[in-house]
Amino acid sequence: MKTMKVNVVTPDGPVYESDVEMVSTKAQTGELGILPGHIPMVAPLQIGAVRMKNDGKTELVAVSGGFLEVRPDTVTVLAQTAEKSEEIDVERAIRAKERAEQRLREKQQENVDFRRAELSLRRAINRISIAQGRL
Repeated sequence: MKTMKVNVVTPDGPVYESDVEMVSTKAQTGELGILPGHIPMVAPLQIGAVRMKNDGKTELVAVSGGFLEVRPDTVTVLAQTAEKSEEIDVERAIRAKERAEQRLREKQQENVDFRRAELSLRRAINRISIAQGRL
């Protein structure tokens, strides 16, 4: 089966590089499935998983938004943060989730940035789900 090159890159450097048969992820406009030869496009991503399929196996990378650039033979994900599923520190993600939930419970206080706490909670839940294989 045909493959395409996939790169997931953050400001700290590359996180994932491989040849895969299919990439799927959630853009702000909806779910995207990309196969080799896809038309060129750029799409903003939501907090979620980038799923790379090859030889019947699926690899997952947690991303906290960013952009997806598609060319016929290459897919590049530019994300602020990204982690391979096997590299996610689940205990740290659980602590981040608990802190975000606490901040959201304290939303009546003026010093709580509700939107920031909500995004932090979504990122933590995403990381936990991906690390535990639940999507």
